[in-house]
Amino acid sequence: MRGRDPVKVIREAVAKTLVFYYPFAGRLREMAGRKLAVDCTGEGVLFVEADADVTLKDFGDALQPPFPCLEELLFDVPGSGEVLHSPLLLIQVTRLKCGGFIFALRLNHTMSDAAGLVQFMTAVGEMARGAPAPSIPPVWQRELLNARNPPRVTCTHREYDQVADTKGTIVPLDDMAHRSFFFGPTEVAALRRLVPPHLRRSSTFELLAACLWRCRTVALRPDPEEEVRVICIVNARSKFNPPLPSGYYGNGFAFPVALTTAGKLCENPVGYAVELVKKAKAEVTEEYMRSVADLMVSSGRPHFTVVRSYLVSDLTHAGFGEVDFGWGKAVYGGAAKGGVGAIPGVASFFIPFNNTSGEQGIVVPVCLPAPAMDIFVKELQSMLKPPPVPAVVEHIATATSSKTFITSAL
Repeated sequence: MRGRDPVKVIREAVAKTLVFYYPFAGRLREMAGRKLAVDCTGEGVLFVEADADVTLKDFGDALQPPFPCLEELLFDVPGSGEVLHSPLLLIQVTRLKCGGFIFALRLNHTMSDAAGLVQFMTAVGEMARGAPAPSIPPVWQRELLNARNPPRVTCTHREYDQVADTKGTIVPLDDMAHRSFFFGPTEVAALRRLVPPHLRRSSTFELLAACLWRCRTVALRPDPEEEVRVICIVNARSKFNPPLPSGYYGNGFAFPVALTTAGKLCENPVGYAVELVKKAKAEVTEEYMRSVADLMVSSGRPHFTVVRSYLVSDLTHAGFGEVDFGWGKAVYGGAAKGGVGAIPGVASFFIPFNNTSGEQGIVVPVCLPAPAMDIFVKELQSMLKPPPVPAVVEHIATATSSKTFITSAL
């Protein structure tokens, strides 16, 4: 790719890919009962070309969210951010002074989940490298997840509870602190030591989700009697029989929720939270997904509960970092910041990451009000500190001496 312009290459590749993913070139409309549909108008997507007089090194050694100058790296084109009647994709390619470039993308999430978006981006990469068509043909088939007729809600969906914010506990918009936290093998092992033996085999996602939920709740200091919840994004593509087709690029996930009171969450050991997360994830079955679709139709597409909620999404296997536009794999691939969405501070993403020592792990961006962030950091550090080393004190006496020796054995 020496001498080739990444802006030109990627723009042409996006155009070719949209032939196969033509719904992305349309606009969303709202039908009866608040049902969303794509009007395939062929109006296209937004593409921004930019140059920056900085090098990749100017962004620092550890490339992780939140990224500086994000507003410049993905320009919010005025009037482009609405759900309805707006472009469904906004893409910006920024050339850097060192010869590298930054590819940034904003997606209307009603179109795709992380797996679907990576499938599209992978196709763009293939076209950029000269392929005549995507290796995985895209599958629309949204009817696979249609509601039943008549709809019947058979499962409990507490994630869609209509909760009033009676005590003003929605995270405020101003004075927000954004920080990222790295969890390598050492940190994960430290957290695993905090749970009882029967939970030691819990997945890293379950462990991290529980620990972060607990730390966050401690930091925000809600009333002990108030309900708090963690919403786990669960990929449900394999839950169907047969599974959703491999080329399906719509949303194929559920929002199962674990909930308890703030008092119980903060006062109990972290194993209590892990149990709740595991139970919530296990609820997602094909029947659960059918029930959610029926709830959407019968209740007019409600939004998930954001009051005293924390949403966690695992992107460690999504494959953003594997996308190759012809210049090799990215040095970072994943979310640009945490706390995105209608309510800032609600969401965190688990992103695969190599730290400056070359250690593989997970980086998690967290967004909280500044005073709460200080408490969050202290709480997390107390969980991660190494266990105290036991000291064995021995009293040694001899027949010839009355001296006492105190020795410690590690």
